[in-house]
Amino acid sequence: MFQRQVPFSEAVQRALTVNYCNFNGRSSRSEFWWYVLFTFVLGCVISIAFCWSDTIEYIVSGIVNLALLLPGLGLAVRRLHDTDRSGWWVLINLVPLVGWIIFVYFTVQDSQPVPNQYGGVPNLA
Repeated sequence: MFQRQVPFSEAVQRALTVNYCNFNGRSSRSEFWWYVLFTFVLGCVISIAFCWSDTIEYIVSGIVNLALLLPGLGLAVRRLHDTDRSGWWVLINLVPLVGWIIFVYFTVQDSQPVPNQYGGVPNLA
């Protein structure tokens, strides 16, 4: 048994449909980082598409960021659960620079290979 790596399209689909506002369970490292890449690319596309008007760019990016806030937050909490940490550790992002570095360190760690208090191992194959 090993942990299957989630492809890009499946990670984004899961985050935006199945687990839209889900803060329970665990998510794999690949699922989390594919979603982060998706939000980054989407932000770049919006910036390029609306570069002719700052006001429209800010409005569109604000609406998109608001729509992606809950799935991203839920995915971050589930990723922390996968490393056997409480979801409240997501608040470490409120500490400038040091908090962000600690959060990235937590999210790049390997998944625990055994079930923990937050659920079973995600994407077992």
